[in-house]
Amino acid sequence: MAAKPKKFKIEPFKHPLKLDPNYADNTWSLLESAIREINNHNASGLSYEELYRNAYNMVVNKHGERLYSGLVATETAHLQKVAARIEAAQGESFLRAIKLEWESHNKSVQMIRDILMYMDRIFVKQQCKTTVHQLGLDLWRDVVVRNRRIRERLLGMMLDTVQRERASEIVDKSLIRSMTQMLVDLGHKVYCDEFEVPFLERTAEFYAAEAAEYIASCDCPAYLAHAERRLGEEVERVAAYLDPSTEAKVVKVVERELVTRQLRALVDMEHSGVVPMLQQDKFGDLARMYGLFRRVEGGFDLLRQTMGDHLKETGKALVMDPERQKDPVEWVQRLLQEKDKYDALISRAFGNDKLFVTTLNSAFESFLNLNPRSPEYISLFMDDKLRKGLKGMSEDDIEVVLDRGILLFRHLQEKDVFEKYYKQHLAKRLLHGRSSSEDAEQLLLTKLKTECGYQFTSKLETMFGDIKLSREKMADFKQYLDGQGKHLGVDMSVQVLTSGMWPQTTAAPTCVLPRELEQCTNEFVAYYLHANSGRRLTWQTGLGTADLKASFGGGSRKHEIQCSTYQMAVLMLFNDADALSYEEIEAATSIPEDDLKRVLQSLACVKGKAVLRKEPMSKDVKAGDAFSVNDAFTSKLYKVKIGMVTAQRESEGEKAETREKVEEDRKPQIEAAIVRIMKSRKKLGHNELIGEVTRQLAARFLPQPQVVKKRIESLIDREFLERDAIDRSTYVYLA
Repeated sequence: MAAKPKKFKIEPFKHPLKLDPNYADNTWSLLESAIREINNHNASGLSYEELYRNAYNMVVNKHGERLYSGLVATETAHLQKVAARIEAAQGESFLRAIKLEWESHNKSVQMIRDILMYMDRIFVKQQCKTTVHQLGLDLWRDVVVRNRRIRERLLGMMLDTVQRERASEIVDKSLIRSMTQMLVDLGHKVYCDEFEVPFLERTAEFYAAEAAEYIASCDCPAYLAHAERRLGEEVERVAAYLDPSTEAKVVKVVERELVTRQLRALVDMEHSGVVPMLQQDKFGDLARMYGLFRRVEGGFDLLRQTMGDHLKETGKALVMDPERQKDPVEWVQRLLQEKDKYDALISRAFGNDKLFVTTLNSAFESFLNLNPRSPEYISLFMDDKLRKGLKGMSEDDIEVVLDRGILLFRHLQEKDVFEKYYKQHLAKRLLHGRSSSEDAEQLLLTKLKTECGYQFTSKLETMFGDIKLSREKMADFKQYLDGQGKHLGVDMSVQVLTSGMWPQTTAAPTCVLPRELEQCTNEFVAYYLHANSGRRLTWQTGLGTADLKASFGGGSRKHEIQCSTYQMAVLMLFNDADALSYEEIEAATSIPEDDLKRVLQSLACVKGKAVLRKEPMSKDVKAGDAFSVNDAFTSKLYKVKIGMVTAQRESEGEKAETREKVEEDRKPQIEAAIVRIMKSRKKLGHNELIGEVTRQLAARFLPQPQVVKKRIESLIDREFLERDAIDRSTYVYLA
């Protein structure tokens, strides 16, 4: 059987232990001596275990305050001696002395902290005192760094070193790095107060003076390159020996002094500012300016506004230049070149910045619409390309050309005016067979529909449909003639057009056709009305063309003359007469007076292409003139095209007529928009209604407020709307 374990009882001492009354003084004396040895680099003979135990016992025996206050006094006295040694150093030795003493102090504080670790964990924590390590930093800050004589010299030498480096001198960066790192280790606030704030002030002064000097002595590109280089240097300087937190601040100072305060001077600099750089296509310099200006407040908007204002000014001069307007195709081509230039500028210099793209489009829209003939010119440009400018091109190249035309069309405010002119030009291409590519015509029509919707192109599509249907009709007509065994003796082609869908197809004057064509027209009318009962045909002789075979010089020279129907009717008269007067020609053809004069001018007054001789010889045709065949006519070409002389006065009249038709067509569109808006809103103020109508119609044209007001009054008269009984500036919809 196992024995029971014995129980031990521990009792306290009957008499408590008494410490030596001089214990605290004696122990501190040992520790103080050890701390001094550590500060003097004589710590090799010390027993750290014994020193730790002594410090531990002082804290345990309630002498922590004596230990802590003794440490403060000892370290303060030591650092005062250190400060005196540093003060005695001269030149760069001063900074090196600080560096050496700082490194020595850090090592000493670390060793002292290890000895007093128990005090740090217990007494310091309980009494909310500063830890030994932080105490060492604080004492160094207060006794050494903020010593008046050391403080001023330290800051002065650091700033002077930076200044010398800015002047391209070689300096000891590692030494400055040690000083700034010391200040950071003492606390970021110490770094800011003792160095960063004065450093930024000195930086501002330096660059303010430099900016004034450079802005007066060099051109804009050179100044921008210098500013960019300086900004890079400051970033490198921070990386080399300053605290990273300083980078944003010093960069902001440099930007303010070198860029922000010089914005206007740089932009307006004579011979080298923004406008000269734009004129000379200095994309690299503009890219540098963009990079700098976008970093500062106001710079980006100033650069963008300056580009926009310059573009508006040059664009206005371009579109209103009377010399350029003489050739509409070249006029449009020059606009596209300007657009290409600025597209390249924004791409290469401004990084395709969307705001710059918006500014470019806004400027183009602004000056393009200053010229009321812009819609006509753009239509003429497309007409030129579709007639002859697309020959030999691939599908991709054709699409690029059409897209360039659509690009300008997109900026037009009066798209309905463009539609009128485009319809006229399209009609001539389709009727005279002058289009170089039917696929290109359809592609452009698709693009216009995408831009403006189906209503914009509905009549144009009808025109294409008429041409296609006319081909089918002519094929059927020839079969009809063959079936009846008839031969007309004339190769005739008739195009049946839908009235109202084509320009100049209503109430157009006709002429008396030669007898050779009477049978042809009669046969076609009979065929068509038989196949399409209930319809009515009206001949539009002013829109037709003809090919004539003619002999000159007694039959020795034969040519094929391409001319209009009017010109053909006049020329055919000379098969039966050697000479005819103006009055005889007018009576025989019934061609309207103005048209007849132009026809005779084109036949008798055009140098090198005069197939008729006029007596008396002059440029103008008038009553009493006599005409005969010009037997001396000759040409190197077998096929001779006789163009139509266009009188300027008549051309201007046509333009006025087109504008008048556009204005008339706008009235129902404005009224429809007003009714749509009022039907949904029921009640609306005058200004709000004007604004809403303008917004809805902006895709086709910008209605003038006074025109909208007239249409509102018209709707009130017709009882679609009425004025509010209380507020007369408010309209009410009448259901």
